[in-house]
Amino acid sequence: MVTTITATAPVRVADIGGWTDTWFAGSGRVCSVAVSPGARVELRLGRGAGPVTLEVGSTGDRYSFAAGDRPGRHPLLEAAIAAVPPRVEATISVGAFVPPGSGLGTSAAVVVALLAALAAGSDIRLSPDDLAALAHGVETGLGWQSGVQDQWAAAWGGINDLAVDYPSVTRRSLAIDRDVVAELGRRLITVYLGRPHSSSTIHDEVITRLATSDPGPAMTRLRDAAADGIGALAMGDLGRYGEALIDHHEAVRSLHPGLISKSTEAVVILAKGCGAQGWKANGAGGDGGSVTLLGPAYPLALDTLRQALGTMSGVTVLDLLPTMRGATASVEESGAR
Repeated sequence: MVTTITATAPVRVADIGGWTDTWFAGSGRVCSVAVSPGARVELRLGRGAGPVTLEVGSTGDRYSFAAGDRPGRHPLLEAAIAAVPPRVEATISVGAFVPPGSGLGTSAAVVVALLAALAAGSDIRLSPDDLAALAHGVETGLGWQSGVQDQWAAAWGGINDLAVDYPSVTRRSLAIDRDVVAELGRRLITVYLGRPHSSSTIHDEVITRLATSDPGPAMTRLRDAAADGIGALAMGDLGRYGEALIDHHEAVRSLHPGLISKSTEAVVILAKGCGAQGWKANGAGGDGGSVTLLGPAYPLALDTLRQALGTMSGVTVLDLLPTMRGATASVEESGAR
């Protein structure tokens, strides 16, 4: 008997309040929209003891190791496997439907999906909060910098109102009209800038400055943008929501001008010319990654914006839609080995 477990988790866009979900901010507020398709993991369990074979779609790597070995080629994935090790021989295929380094919380979504699959394979029940906390612990356990918003968005899905008292998170479910969610799905456009997000030096500079000085004013501006975005969505006011996106975008620029790249600016200038009502670099900003736009309300103007983006060299409009579904895992049994 072979058990196959398929797990998925969404990524997130438009993370207003990002940077406040960190250890150096202490407390924060984040509003984000979970979108799919995101991460996908397939776990195939054998019948007896044996190694773990890991297949990583983004790199083409395929290799075997014993769960709990010192982390090797893919430390984050291997650390997640060590956290909930399979009880029997296992083959794990890991992938995502968005480009790696897109600034959409992809690595967190992959780890959340992987842990959901491993937990299902060991008959372990994890709440979304437990799953998110475990995924965050796996990342910080490696000594890596990690906020908390990505894991909670991947575990819960939906439109998130996250109150952060690092590393604790309280998620409030927003009662948003279905028509507003549908309108978001129509008007939110996420543009991949053609290369993975890569600005570790800039990020280190920002973190060092915030950790060694008073981060209060910068963090307050970002938290206020998140609160405005949450209030706007609750009221169904997408114009005001677009303003909150822009407020966050400009607050991030004030942290370090290099966090808003020239390629991001080019997309924003084009979008403004086509009547977009909001824009925000996804994730921590910097070179590469992606930017999410709130397109104009009128269908003809929105089509014009999409067509104009299609003429830009090196960028790709990602086919993503809001999803209320968080991480899920389904189990299938088969008789063939």
